[in-house]
Amino acid sequence: MYAIIKTGGKQYRVSEGDIIRVETLQKDIKEAVTFEEVLLIDNAGELKVGQPTLSGATVEAEVITHDRAKKVIIFKKKKTTTYQRTKGHRQGYTEVRIKAING
Repeated sequence: MYAIIKTGGKQYRVSEGDIIRVETLQKDIKEAVTFEEVLLIDNAGELKVGQPTLSGATVEAEVITHDRAKKVIIFKKKKTTTYQRTKGHRQGYTEVRIKAING
């Protein structure tokens, strides 16, 4: 059984027991999270597709940790002038473990 959920502007394919990284959620560690934007559920070949979401379907998860990804370096340079800029970015994320798919 798997589901496709939408959170943080992205879509994720999840099954029970999966650990996924989503955009930062304002939840404490070991706190329960419920994803209500469920787009699709597949239960042993029986597909339920939402238009755009399934009403009454939820995915329950638990927050494992909050962290930041590896640094991405942004480097700009123009060779004829003495222009060069270096900038770094670390995107924050929340790791969650999928507990149950309801629907």
